[in-house]
Amino acid sequence: MATGAAALALTAVLAGCGSETTGEFTTEDGETAEYTIDKDSGETSMTLEGPDGTATLRSGADVPVSLPKGFSLFPGSKVLSNTVVNQPDGQGTMVMFETKAPADKVVAHYRDQAKAAGFDIQLEMNTNGTMMIGGERKADGSSLSVTASSGEGSATTGQIIIGTDKSG
Repeated sequence: MATGAAALALTAVLAGCGSETTGEFTTEDGETAEYTIDKDSGETSMTLEGPDGTATLRSGADVPVSLPKGFSLFPGSKVLSNTVVNQPDGQGTMVMFETKAPADKVVAHYRDQAKAAGFDIQLEMNTNGTMMIGGERKADGSSLSVTASSGEGSATTGQIIIGTDKSG
């Protein structure tokens, strides 16, 4: 899963560079990848063929959000970017958003959902207006990370990352 993730991350970098709109490259491991960047919407998509199967990535502000069962976007939040990675051994979702609610309310929302979904919260951090929780669900190897930062007089920015493992 790590090799595919590294190549998929490269595509996100390519999108930010104003690179060509379509292309193909080969990774150091001999995997072939194709990417497309929609210059109008900024959406990036990529397919990576490797010995373990096919991995795909789709990233952008207009990519539909589909969080795992038991999770929902924080009420009233605006999605800034959504990235979905599907690999033969798992799936990852990263949603970046903003809201007018304070960081502690955002983190509490996701902490409650995570606990109800069987996640063990193993990390809690609060520093300089940024709050973070992280944990895992031992039953299936799923992992979770939530970060929220309140700006002085501005919106709170947040990020939720959930990874699931299909191999275990």
